[in-house]
Amino acid sequence: MFYVKLSAQFYEIKNTMKNQTLSKAFLSVFVCSGLLACATVTEDKTANWSPNKIYSEAKSEANDGAYDKAIPLYEKLEGRAAGTPLAQQAQLDKAYAQFKNGDQAQSIATIERFLKLHPASPALDYALYLKGTVNFSDNLGFFGSYTKQDLSERDQKAAKESFDAYKELVARFPESKYSSDAKQRMTYIVNSLALYEVHVAKYYFSRGAYVAAINRAQLAITDYRDVPALEEAMYIIYKSYEALDIVQFRDDAKRILETSFPKSEFLLSGNKSVARSWWKIW
Repeated sequence: MFYVKLSAQFYEIKNTMKNQTLSKAFLSVFVCSGLLACATVTEDKTANWSPNKIYSEAKSEANDGAYDKAIPLYEKLEGRAAGTPLAQQAQLDKAYAQFKNGDQAQSIATIERFLKLHPASPALDYALYLKGTVNFSDNLGFFGSYTKQDLSERDQKAAKESFDAYKELVARFPESKYSSDAKQRMTYIVNSLALYEVHVAKYYFSRGAYVAAINRAQLAITDYRDVPALEEAMYIIYKSYEALDIVQFRDDAKRILETSFPKSEFLLSGNKSVARSWWKIW
């Protein structure tokens, strides 16, 4: 009897201890969960900052090259100073920071939003210039600076969008301080678009598709005027007719080439190294 009572007491004590252990375990989990939740709540250090202080801090981060830190500050400022010139400036600065941070698509989206919301902004000329420049740079691509590949060898969609933005800038704001540079870039883009057609024509020529080469080179001559790429386009036409053994058209093409480009290096050597671009991405 004593053994049975002792055993019963033992199991009662054991169960009590077990329940206490479980209770402590649950309490620990609860406390840890609470601490974890508190830890995940990030304190907004800008909560008591004035709009001017936020802008100052964002500019400081951007000037230091910390664009990833500047962008969220500009976004906060857009909300805090909504409807003010400072908010407009923050939006444009954010677009530039996104561009410098390597996110061209987000930068263009920010600029498009600015153009839609602020069609009468005094900074509209800069917005158009920035849009053109982001597309101009995006077309070159990351590997362009390493391979020395120019715009004419890449997809032309961004180049055309860049040209359209610069064209609108020059047309609407001819006296803008950005117009002069935009005109130079437009000249480069036009020649690049013409060169693109020449690259395709050269490809067809290398494959022996001479008729296709003639048609593509002719497209460059028809669509563009007074650009250096037309010299090579005419040379491809001349060599294609020569390969096809169409004597009259060959001689006509050569005569036009000699008249239009009397010092053509293509006629002298059959080759010409195209000069590198005048511009640099800053």
